[in-house]
Amino acid sequence: MKFVIKVRLKKGILDPQGKTVNQALHHLGYEQIRDVRIGKLIEVEIDESDPRKARQILEEASQKLLANPVIEDFEIQPEE
Repeated sequence: MKFVIKVRLKKGILDPQGKTVNQALHHLGYEQIRDVRIGKLIEVEIDESDPRKARQILEEASQKLLANPVIEDFEIQPEE
């Protein structure tokens, strides 16, 4: 089974990388871009036939390693 895990900074957490990219885009002439937030997209292939069990495993892995639950939210979606 294949899944995609989207990791994003929680609302209210400063994103210095996003701010730098936003400023760079403005310097390149893209003034209409208002805000940029940077996240991660993680593609995972897992040897588990039960979708609920696979999601549970990925939930644990995300909480322990793939995301920092203090400052990041994550979303797990099956890949189609």
